[in-house]
Amino acid sequence: MGGCVSTSSRSTSGSMGRREEVSPRCCDIGFCGQKRTKRTFSDHVIALHHLPSVPNRVFTNGKSRSSCIFTQQGRKGINQDAMIVWEDFMPEDVTFCGVFDGHGPHGHLVARKVRDALPLKLLSSMDSCQSRQNGSGQTCFKGSLEAADLEKDFSAEERLISLWREAFMKSYKAMDKELRSHPNLDCFCSGSTAVSIVKQGSNLFMGYIGDSRAVMGSKDNNDSMVAIQLTVDLKPDLPREAERIKRCKGRVFALQDEPEVCRVWLPFDDAPGLAMARAFGDFCLKEYGVISMPEFSHRLLTEKDQFIVLASDGVWDVLSNEEVVEIVSSAPSRSSAARMLVDSAAREWKLKYPTSKMDDCAVVCFFLDGKMDSESDYEEQGFSSATIQSYHSGNAGESDDSCHRSEPSLQRNFTVRPSEECEGFGNGRPHPEEFEGNEDTVAGEDQNWLGLEGVTRVNSLIQLPRFSEERPNP
Repeated sequence: MGGCVSTSSRSTSGSMGRREEVSPRCCDIGFCGQKRTKRTFSDHVIALHHLPSVPNRVFTNGKSRSSCIFTQQGRKGINQDAMIVWEDFMPEDVTFCGVFDGHGPHGHLVARKVRDALPLKLLSSMDSCQSRQNGSGQTCFKGSLEAADLEKDFSAEERLISLWREAFMKSYKAMDKELRSHPNLDCFCSGSTAVSIVKQGSNLFMGYIGDSRAVMGSKDNNDSMVAIQLTVDLKPDLPREAERIKRCKGRVFALQDEPEVCRVWLPFDDAPGLAMARAFGDFCLKEYGVISMPEFSHRLLTEKDQFIVLASDGVWDVLSNEEVVEIVSSAPSRSSAARMLVDSAAREWKLKYPTSKMDDCAVVCFFLDGKMDSESDYEEQGFSSATIQSYHSGNAGESDDSCHRSEPSLQRNFTVRPSEECEGFGNGRPHPEEFEGNEDTVAGEDQNWLGLEGVTRVNSLIQLPRFSEERPNP
């Protein structure tokens, strides 16, 4: 499924910049049982090296037709957060949004790899599920279900939800499998969270692992804005998560000097101290209960629902759901909302945790009515056209090439294979040219990575394991 490209050459306003027209390759798979056309579901399943030329895909600071995104580096070294908004992700009014928070020595590479590859795997999985369903003669799915259709076949929406659930589960599993076998990206003690949503008509589908979060701003019966948390922070101290980890011989406890942060530890070493129960990568802990299987949920959107905010824990550590919704809803322009939110989080870090290193922050603000404001948004945000073009150019070649360099493999000295039991659970602002699309610079940044320097509140890992072939007897 990896060889098809979109035939559209339309670009969004703002950060998308100039897009090259991509020549279509042969694919003619119908969508929803409709007459086959050249622009199909599978047109969007594309090779990674073609991603920079895909229209309506935004992954650097800026905006799209219906969203704005912004990230800022913290004080731990290279920015390990990544984000994406992909409009026209599929036909039938479908948009994909995601935020990915990397951790560990190569967490920034893992987060970018997931950002680029996970949406494609989701498309491929959905295409496979749809083809199988059409082959069995069942009714196809659509994003908006008419009342008459519901009366005729009430299970249509249930089948839609089931399809997306299966697609999310398969794509997350495939993503982790690819990271495990990647020849040049060491994910043994590095990983990433993921919070991803798909909006299809009035349906919202969510899949997530780790502690990045999605919150929706909606109006109540009094027309007042309220915050609705859409996802759960999958921390190790959640009863179900802790039970699974302990059953797989992992350990869950908090250090004395940070009693509020429970972490996952190896059974034979006080490492790595992972502050989440599910993640991509982190293969040193996959045998011991850390999984990549996402939580999945569905929500039917209403006219009262205004926007969705996806953010890494650098935002949620210092701002409440209500504060985030208030900041976004009170922004002077929609296109400035994401940057305002990150700026607010940065101020709160200085006030609340002056002795801690501020975490990276990444925000996606997705407005459900599909509207943005004036075309002078970049000037309002302090962007110049030259800066925007530099951002786009700096990321153009980054998709997978940034991972294609030799890294010393920790797995050579210590091999962990997932057990069958755990597999069952597993069914400020940086310039991009400083760290993206430049292998030498990235390598230099790796040497200055400070995520394991002492115990600070925001570190997802405390220390790397001591790699030894000999394990203590249980």
